[in-house]
Amino acid sequence: MEFKELKLSKEILDATDKMGYEEMTEIQELAIPRIMEGNDVIGLAQTGTGKTAAFALPIIDKLLNEVNSDKTRVLIVTPTRELAMQIKDNVMAYTANTNLTCSVIIGGVNQKRQVNVLKKKIDILVATPGRLVDLLNQHKVDISHIETLVLDEADTMLDMGFIKDIKNIINRTPKQRQTLLFSATMPKTVMELSKEFMHDPITIKTSQAEKTIDKIDQELYYVDSNNKINLLLDILNDNKTSTIIFVRTKHGADKLAKQLESYNIKTSVIHGNKRQAYRVKALREFKEGISSVLIATDIAARGIDINDLGLVVNYDIPEQAELYVHRIGRTARAGKDGKAVTFCSSAELEGLHYIEKLINQKINVVEHKYPMVLKESKPKRGGHSSRPRRDNNREKNDVQKVDNHKNNYNHKDNHKSEGNYKHRDNHNSNNHRSRDEHHNHFNNRKNEHSNNHFQHRGHSKHRH
Repeated sequence: MEFKELKLSKEILDATDKMGYEEMTEIQELAIPRIMEGNDVIGLAQTGTGKTAAFALPIIDKLLNEVNSDKTRVLIVTPTRELAMQIKDNVMAYTANTNLTCSVIIGGVNQKRQVNVLKKKIDILVATPGRLVDLLNQHKVDISHIETLVLDEADTMLDMGFIKDIKNIINRTPKQRQTLLFSATMPKTVMELSKEFMHDPITIKTSQAEKTIDKIDQELYYVDSNNKINLLLDILNDNKTSTIIFVRTKHGADKLAKQLESYNIKTSVIHGNKRQAYRVKALREFKEGISSVLIATDIAARGIDINDLGLVVNYDIPEQAELYVHRIGRTARAGKDGKAVTFCSSAELEGLHYIEKLINQKINVVEHKYPMVLKESKPKRGGHSSRPRRDNNREKNDVQKVDNHKNNYNHKDNHKSEGNYKHRDNHNSNNHRSRDEHHNHFNNRKNEHSNNHFQHRGHSKHRH
């Protein structure tokens, strides 16, 4: 179904046409008519399926057909700063041919400036829960005239511990309102929230997740934790497109960034401890191709929209199987094909089992030169895995001592590291590139290719 078949205002159709919108996605085709009818709607769809347009377009159409008001009539609450900024940008594009106004309030930026913006007429307000509650408590923002409330990525907001803030926000809006809840999953907490605050909602569930997975070439690499960096370097060497690498923790993201930077691989990092200005800069550099690699935690990356992303690397298995679908879905936007690579150590086998159970398929296993040989302890939730211990049932010849590889990836001469790049338990040293070969390889690519994509220069592939 095409957008022009909807009974949307001409201003909206002109804007969507200019943006290249033609065919609607499944969530858009199912949700927009229901929202235009005034129903409360629960939309269950994955990231990257066009949810923003699904709720924003009918909301804008409704505002255009109402008498103008100086009150804020629409509130969109979303979990992360990046997603809030993205929604605001999309709404402004959709309303380019109108007099409607949209603004955003998020944490991590100057509050005084936001208060000054709130003094102006705002039709549509996009906000993250924490900053919105702060301003509500200070009586700096008024949401008592809200006609439509949108809770986007509701499952993520509740996972982040925003349940009290969300209820506080909802209770400050009029009881007579239209409520739209969009979520990738429907856990018990989201179900209870919908029952408490929504009026006879219509639930819409798409099959987009299954369609997206079918379009993605998924590969699985069994590898010890201390060899993940070496395997990653080989994969980046073979890859010629922009890459997002997902890790479990903020500490892990920073550590991996330092390792890649030591090989002159320009890297951007996104996680919750980074200042908003840094996160905006990092994302901009990645989108513009200044950096070819973006390292992110799951929460910080939620909602990031990047076109033509060729590769997603699951450096760590996610804590929740559903996050796997979120991660890999970023490389198959708008019906395009994509590729996802997953690293799995012995400590992460349980998480892999739940992922394959969720997607109802076995991920294709790829053999490589760093096969898994260690028995490692399961990582603590939100923490880091403990030091791996050797499986004594293995043959001694399966693993060679670090003495045989003291020159491989050892940066102690040029970097004051903590030994992050040493190979404790690597095997078959003849198959390993030396430190100088890695550095020279990535330096050559950096100098010869202005687009910063990694080119394969005379090195043989190591995957079989």
